Amino acid sequence: MKAMILAAGRGERMRPLTDHTPKPLLQAAGKPLIEHTITQLVANGFNDIVINHAHLGLQIEDRLGNGHQFGANISYSPEGEHALETAGGIINALHLLGDEAFLVVNGDIATDFPFAELKNLAVDLAHLVLVDNPAHNAQGDFGLDKDGLLVSSSAERFTFSGIGLYRPELFHNRPKGPSKLGPLLRRAMTSGRVSGQKTDGFWMDIGTPERLQELDFYYTQQR
Repeated sequence: MKAMILAAGRGERMRPLTDHTPKPLLQAAGKPLIEHTITQLVANGFNDIVINHAHLGLQIEDRLGNGHQFGANISYSPEGEHALETAGGIINALHLLGDEAFLVVNGDIATDFPFAELKNLAVDLAHLVLVDNPAHNAQGDFGLDKDGLLVSSSAERFTFSGIGLYRPELFHNRPKGPSKLGPLLRRAMTSGRVSGQKTDGFWMDIGTPERLQELDFYYTQQR
């Protein structure tokens, strides 16, 4: 199974740190965020990795190269200076991802989630990993019904972790260009074709300089 790391975001909330450095190359515990993710993916058996990029994206290619130093085989999906958003970025990279289900991980999260759990999971159109709601997303995103299917309306809602499995069919007949993932998922949910699971492990959305500092402290304490 191939994996894709979403690394095209501008990182507006990280400015001025991201004025001259793409967000995935910001460092925690002496290593770029994206290298932490690559290391975890390879350790869990995901060696074929696609990375999209936009703002200052060539810095990412220069830093990571073909990925062989991590035990990975990295391909790139450049989007120019202006990112295509999540669904648009995936659609732009479909030719690199193949015909089977693939894993997508946001490039600005940190987690100890065991990605290997997803390698042999049967998936209809999509399968999302959810977490407890952080303070910055207190209302959550989706609920889980008793059959493990995602629903938009629920008394108890959780936050989408930025970790998901997708089949190419979810994106078929969608035009290239900027597009959001949420509407596609919600449309598939109405047909009961998006499953999910909740994880209780470590997870952070590294969206601000303060959270980057928190992550740096967390990794340092783990040593």
